[in-house]
Amino acid sequence: MRVAFLGLGIMGSRMAANLTRAGHELTVWNRTTSVADEFAALHPGVKVAASPREAGISAEVVLTMVVDGRQVHELLLGPEGAATAAAAGTLFIDGSTTGPAYARSIATSLQDMKMRFLDAPVTGSSPRAEAGTLVFMVGGERADFDAALPLLETMGSQIVYAGLSGQGQVVKVINNAVAATNAAVVGGALLAAKRMGADLDALVEVMAAGSGGSTMLELKAAPMRAHDYTPLFKLDHMLKDVRLCLEAGRAAGAQFRFVPETEAILAQASVMGHGDDDFAALIEGLEAASDLRL
Repeated sequence: MRVAFLGLGIMGSRMAANLTRAGHELTVWNRTTSVADEFAALHPGVKVAASPREAGISAEVVLTMVVDGRQVHELLLGPEGAATAAAAGTLFIDGSTTGPAYARSIATSLQDMKMRFLDAPVTGSSPRAEAGTLVFMVGGERADFDAALPLLETMGSQIVYAGLSGQGQVVKVINNAVAATNAAVVGGALLAAKRMGADLDALVEVMAAGSGGSTMLELKAAPMRAHDYTPLFKLDHMLKDVRLCLEAGRAAGAQFRFVPETEAILAQASVMGHGDDDFAALIEGLEAASDLRL
């Protein structure tokens, strides 16, 4: 397929690489042009567009992977947006985490232009993006989901249809709020154990083998203990997702206990200068509040 890929960050570059390896005809755009040029140099046959509009001119599918809903709106519907030049019937797939309100608004605007839209946020960090084993949660028309499935399967190992427009985003922000809260609990457990004089190696080993085990324990306990925040998923991006979850919950009249506390922990770590670090750095906020260092 002729695919335009907009956004070549930590996740997008790896996803786009899987598309070109699968034989799709790829045109890429990135806000920092040198990043797109470097990607094309590494992947022969990939074209670089000067703007999202140029990328969308001949594309059958336009994929976006950027930070937030405002950026997606600009890249698709702004003055130089891909939708301003795309043909009727073009399928737009957004892998970003924007929250349901943005997804539904963008879907409506594109539908008014006789185009199609799927909100398809992902879960899985950069190693899974590179391996093509991301999990996609997809909102939109079922027929559009079915049409996109072969393309998504080149980037993910599990593609889940979540319902109509916005529902992929609902599932994503709830999932990330749970993950962040779990990570905060893991950090709190490590600090409590240290305060009580426990052997942290023993604690982690037992928790991993028992009912206290979790993906966040597996992924974040060691970086927290080592204070190694090499970014797999930036703290400020997780903070954004948690806030989107709280915002969507308030709009629906839904309560989500514990998540506001997680938001405060992430926000404290961000204020301390860890916004661009992996969200394991939330331990910094917990350590400051506990007056204790792992």
